[in-house]
Amino acid sequence: MLSLIQRVSDASVTVDDAVVGRIDAGLLALVGVEPGDGEAQVGRMVTRLLGYRVFADEAGRMNRSLSDTGGGLLLVSQFTLAADTRSGMRPGFSTAAAPEQAERVFDRLLAECRTRHAGPVASGRFGAHMVVRLANDGPVTFLLRA
Repeated sequence: MLSLIQRVSDASVTVDDAVVGRIDAGLLALVGVEPGDGEAQVGRMVTRLLGYRVFADEAGRMNRSLSDTGGGLLLVSQFTLAADTRSGMRPGFSTAAAPEQAERVFDRLLAECRTRHAGPVASGRFGAHMVVRLANDGPVTFLLRA
């Protein structure tokens, strides 16, 4: 499982001209599910998403996590994140989980984040064509692996 996280001042996801997920300050996480991902990867990713220290403390250093700040979390399933781009000029998707497995794993990740995070947790719509808007704060962007 991969998550490309971005510290944002706000972010939203629109499907068919309707906003389906929106947060103020917090993290946007684009999530790619790989074959074999399951409960262990979900648990590790939840811990990393909520605990990764990307927010400034009083001294301006990145020492605070999403759990510390209570900020929003916007999860967006993005199978292209798990693409094989090592060769050629076109991505391969054999390294991404099949849609049925990916949706189950993504739904577990979303449910676990909602259970463990006191702040708002929103999401896009799995499998839909989504328009993601964000204001990257910093910019701060990290690729997390579970």
